[in-house]
Amino acid sequence: MVFAEEDSPVFLAGGFELLAAVYKDEPKVAKAFQSGLGLGWHEHDVCLFRGTERFFRPGYNANLVANWIPALDGVEAKLKAGAKVADVGCGHGASTILMAQAYPNSRFDGFDYHPASIERARQAAAEAGVGDRTNFETARAQDFPGDGYDLVCIFDALHDMGDPVGAAAHIRRSLKPDGTWLLVEPFAHDDLAENLNPIGRMFYSASTMVCTPASQSQEVGLALGAQAGERRLRQVIEDAGFTRFRRATETPFNLVLEVRP
Repeated sequence: MVFAEEDSPVFLAGGFELLAAVYKDEPKVAKAFQSGLGLGWHEHDVCLFRGTERFFRPGYNANLVANWIPALDGVEAKLKAGAKVADVGCGHGASTILMAQAYPNSRFDGFDYHPASIERARQAAAEAGVGDRTNFETARAQDFPGDGYDLVCIFDALHDMGDPVGAAAHIRRSLKPDGTWLLVEPFAHDDLAENLNPIGRMFYSASTMVCTPASQSQEVGLALGAQAGERRLRQVIEDAGFTRFRRATETPFNLVLEVRP
């Protein structure tokens, strides 16, 4: 189940593909450390894009529809009736497609600044039979098109962004007054010492090699890293003008946060 069954909730082969990207990109990351200019997500080896999707998809399969969306106040009913949804930083579209399969009456827009990932997401949606209710566009989190969204989602991507406050402020503008932002981030405690466990060590390594350099390569370069913790995330969200924030649920790998205007 860990190595051979792609849809297993404990499938980890994608993690090894991520490690391959880290080894291949070590010279680039070393230069980023020396210059302080960072290293963009799009500048990494292709193993990173494919490995990220394969690493996180089993967790989304196991939790997104079954646990995370039901934990949000009133969102599941909206999705069943027909809602407008944006998935920001969608990558290869695994989370977008999963929601589109579960809620056929709703419409889903996926946005990512990486053109190759958007191309792959469109292909994956067609293969999954949900091309009629999904739309994928190349766009940044700070200025993706559209408004009047009932639900905006960011899965494991806010900490990679150079300007997460700007992205959050744009999400607030794009939501309906009664809309919801589903923010899923790597699980982290607020204090360093509490994160010194096997999962935390893995996330700190990923943050050093991928997440922090990605943020530093962009405007603002806030560099939240993959171990921001709930307190730091709350600060970003409140700085963007949101007033309601709660931890809806969690897994060993994820904080699942409900954010509302």
